[in-house]
Amino acid sequence: MRVTKKLTKHGNSYALVIEPAILDLLGIDADTLLQVSTPDGSSIVITPLKSEAEKRRFKASMEELNKKYGRTLKRLAE
Repeated sequence: MRVTKKLTKHGNSYALVIEPAILDLLGIDADTLLQVSTPDGSSIVITPLKSEAEKRRFKASMEELNKKYGRTLKRLAE
């Protein structure tokens, strides 16, 4: 998904307003920590940080899904 945006003046700084649809898609809310980086010096990458508990829960869900449906998913991929 690509969206063209302009920065908005916010006090002495500027803010990037992100639409609720994008926030929902990424599972971001007001309490989500975001990592902001500039990997090549000419672009900005904003990444939501997931807690360790969320990572463990996701990994466990994926393992259960793979155990239950792994053979079927493999056949579908062929």
